[in-house]
Amino acid sequence: MASLGRLKSTIFDREEKKMQYQSHIRGLNAYDRHKKFMKDYVQFYGHDKNVDSSLPIKTDKDTLREGYRFILSEEDDMDSTWEKRLVKRYYDKLFKEYCIADMTQYKKGKIGLRWRTEKEVISGKGQFICGNRHCDEKHGLGSYEVNFSYVEAGEQKQALVKLVACKRCAEKLAYKREKEKEKEKEKEKEKEPSGEKEIELRDRDKRKREYAESDETSEEEAEKDTRKKKGTDNCSHLFVWSCI
Repeated sequence: MASLGRLKSTIFDREEKKMQYQSHIRGLNAYDRHKKFMKDYVQFYGHDKNVDSSLPIKTDKDTLREGYRFILSEEDDMDSTWEKRLVKRYYDKLFKEYCIADMTQYKKGKIGLRWRTEKEVISGKGQFICGNRHCDEKHGLGSYEVNFSYVEAGEQKQALVKLVACKRCAEKLAYKREKEKEKEKEKEKEKEPSGEKEIELRDRDKRKREYAESDETSEEEAEKDTRKKKGTDNCSHLFVWSCI
């Protein structure tokens, strides 16, 4: 009876350990589970080779970087790989009412956008605080709908997103476009005569007209004098008139 009791106890302990092990394994993702199995293999079979040194280090962050999509499509939802499921869980945790922007490259016309994290939602970042990740301005905020065009996984995509920004950061959103407009205006000004040049041209034309009018008057007076002197000047008929 004692040996039967010990046998039952042994079986119970073994099953309990098995359940605990399975529960622990189920709590790991596929890659961590793989590392766990390799470590256990070394422990059970006594190989001295360090398994960790031979395995490429791939963290959850690496997986998220590879598989994350700004907006998940239906095809992404249907994917059943563990990487995609991990990304889907991460995606579901994010709050998609407002965006956070990275404006460090705004002069190049590049704005990075992402959804807010739970911590940012609680603190009001991106809603009651400027959505620029490097700005904490709380006053003079405005809500802007941004047509976000981006390339993801080799595919051109677009999304209309909402961004709260202060006046200074809002100007960064349109910085490149405004600069292009300024350049176009400068080119147009170069083509057209400036204000001073225009005045100078008008004055010159006016002087020309006045000179022409005075010249015509002097010629008329000279002609009258010639008529008066006609008969006394025997050489007047020698002049040959030409168009200058």
